[in-house]
Amino acid sequence: MTSLLTNDRKFWLDSMLKIASPVLLHLKHRTLKQEMPVEMKEGTAREKFSHLEALSRLLVGISPWLESECEHEEEETLRVKYAELAREAVDAGTDPNSPDYMNFSDDFQPIVDTAFLAHAFLRAPNELWGKLDGRVKQNVITAIKATRTRKPVFSNWLLFSAIIEAFLYKVGEEDWDPMRIDYAIKQFDQWYLGDGVYSDGPEYHHDYYNSFVIHPMLVDLIDTVGDEYRDWTVHKESIIKRSQRYAVIQERTISPEGTFPPVGRSLAYRFGVFQTLAQHALRKDLPKELPPAQVRSALTEVIKRTLSAPGTFMESGWLTIGYCGHQPRIGEPYIATGSLYLCSAAFLPLGLPSSDPFWCDPPMEWTSKRAWSGKEIPIDFAL
Repeated sequence: MTSLLTNDRKFWLDSMLKIASPVLLHLKHRTLKQEMPVEMKEGTAREKFSHLEALSRLLVGISPWLESECEHEEEETLRVKYAELAREAVDAGTDPNSPDYMNFSDDFQPIVDTAFLAHAFLRAPNELWGKLDGRVKQNVITAIKATRTRKPVFSNWLLFSAIIEAFLYKVGEEDWDPMRIDYAIKQFDQWYLGDGVYSDGPEYHHDYYNSFVIHPMLVDLIDTVGDEYRDWTVHKESIIKRSQRYAVIQERTISPEGTFPPVGRSLAYRFGVFQTLAQHALRKDLPKELPPAQVRSALTEVIKRTLSAPGTFMESGWLTIGYCGHQPRIGEPYIATGSLYLCSAAFLPLGLPSSDPFWCDPPMEWTSKRAWSGKEIPIDFAL
């Protein structure tokens, strides 16, 4: 384990740990509720949700890195340290006797962030789940099952209930509910509009929820439970192909300067917009027109452009509401400090070894950078 970290990987790692550290360190000491500021739209009451948001959304992005032994000795030391911190954080958030015990049962929002936590466990089954002791595992399962008393919204929320059940299936809980999974898979097949895009519910919204939730959860859902029933298995190929097409579209939206269109809701999730593109890089199944180094170069520019904006972080290190810097007016009523940690979903490729072509191949210009330089680019074809 002596290979050198590339400049890009070091930048990604440093950025991810800068974002992660306040959340995990305060949970280690069980001071998250005491110390985390909760910025939110005036007149909303998000304090009771924000702490679970911060933990689960952070873990869903950093879990592949936690799961994979690093080739570089210094990075491996960090990974072992942060994996332990993550397990301590899970304990702090799910222990009913902890001052940081989180809200899994009051109102509807916990369905969302319990699902992100379940998704994180699916992405790190050994480091994040397997190494928990029995007491913590039981607390987690009890907390996760507490969300079953409420009905999800008829939208991307169907996938939250489904991914929760997929986690329960994965860890051997006999009472996992195949109906919630079946409903989500088949309903989203009906909501498919074409060319890699799903409607988020009965009406189409031009936003980034195809990447925030829909494609990533559908792909990992079908990978986890798809072989259980033949009528699920038949959806697997189309689910993955649609997601790959959306990854191509995503890469083409990254401008030569590393910006992307401020369209739709939840822009305060910043570069979490690119979870689908990042997930296919992690899975090593990017479409042939997307060389891994091209995706790395594009995402690196986006992360740099975003994190360099003044006001992105509070002086105490917490993320602020904003798309580029601190822009509290873009925070919808459901946005608060904890919500913002979904940006971590862009860091999924850190789960690849540093010797992978994604990290070690030379930088490449991405599609729009070549296009706006007058260079040849491949024709784009609809799926």
